[in-house]
Amino acid sequence: MELYNYIKALHLIFVITWFAGLFYIPRLFVYQIESFYKPSPEKEILGKQLKLMAKRLWFIITWPSAILATIFAIWLIILIPVWLQQSWMLVKLGFVVLLILYHVKTHYIFKQLQNDDVRYTSKYMRFWNEGSTLILFSVVFLVILKDSFDWIFGVVGIFVLSLLLMLGIRWYKKIRARNPKA
Repeated sequence: MELYNYIKALHLIFVITWFAGLFYIPRLFVYQIESFYKPSPEKEILGKQLKLMAKRLWFIITWPSAILATIFAIWLIILIPVWLQQSWMLVKLGFVVLLILYHVKTHYIFKQLQNDDVRYTSKYMRFWNEGSTLILFSVVFLVILKDSFDWIFGVVGIFVLSLLLMLGIRWYKKIRARNPKA
């Protein structure tokens, strides 16, 4: 059982660092996209620096964390396979699949921006940034509550949270329009 606690701690540490990377990388994408439309030489200077920051974040923190979190998760399931018979775990694994898809799509966006291929607006990236937040909230509610009825309320709460986040983004955009330094 002591091994289980060490593996669980390592899993949690790498989940946290994985999410940290997923929270920050779209923010860097916002800055990269906005710098793309700045005049020279600011465009080139900012673009080069933001690409370097994104590359280091993505390949030194986010990808390794995703891989290690997954390895330790599989190890935990091997240690306690009965979890796969619990409905909350199956729903959680569904959200993990969504997280992996989100990660892969973010990787494609990363590659595009590294090649100066800007296909999205900074506004889109601000919304994209909330995807990992919604998945994190869902997974935390599932893991903590585990009761099938309570986690439904948690997931409904996620959608309410997403609505509030979207309203918050719009409110912040209005503030920025009035005061560009905000």
